Amino acid sequence: MTSAPPSRPGTRRGRPGYDLESLLQVAVRLFNERGYDGTSMEDLSRKLGITKSAIYHHVPSKQELLRVAVNRALDGLFAVAEEAESVPGRAIDRLEHLVRGSVAVLVEQLSFVTLLLRVRGNTKVERAALARRREFDRMVADLVARAETEGDIRPDIDPAITSRLLFGMVNSLIEWYKPRRGAGAEEIADAVAKIAFDGIRVR
Repeated sequence: MTSAPPSRPGTRRGRPGYDLESLLQVAVRLFNERGYDGTSMEDLSRKLGITKSAIYHHVPSKQELLRVAVNRALDGLFAVAEEAESVPGRAIDRLEHLVRGSVAVLVEQLSFVTLLLRVRGNTKVERAALARRREFDRMVADLVARAETEGDIRPDIDPAITSRLLFGMVNSLIEWYKPRRGAGAEEIADAVAKIAFDGIRVR
């Protein structure tokens, strides 16, 4: 896979108190609240209390803010997928590592993953993000298929369906998980692993 351009924003400053990272945090929050299409650069400038020209000091367009945001989530997921490939043992062990790591990415980058899961392909940036999501889904389905071939996952469910159900559970966290309240990433990952893998393992 061709590596994506670096998507982690730097810390170049414009108006005092605002750098690209703080601008990005506010933009993602607005995108999630109002929808990407429903958020204008004018909305963002009002929320930040700065001019649009001050925003353009950091980014050339609203699409660039979206690109950086969704790539942060995607880069985190692909990093976990690469990590999982190096885990010793059987495919089901690598799959569990991938599920647990994905929960951690979601918890740590909740607003960014939420935005990623809501893109619909209306722009070039969104279509590129959806293409990377499909690639990630294929990697998961491949791990499920390998675990099934090794005899560790029940063979009566299509691997693509199993992978979608697994990550449907993980992705549902964006609807109910509240940072700094209740369970942390490790506890949630334990719960997901117990519920999911107890159901799909061959006994």
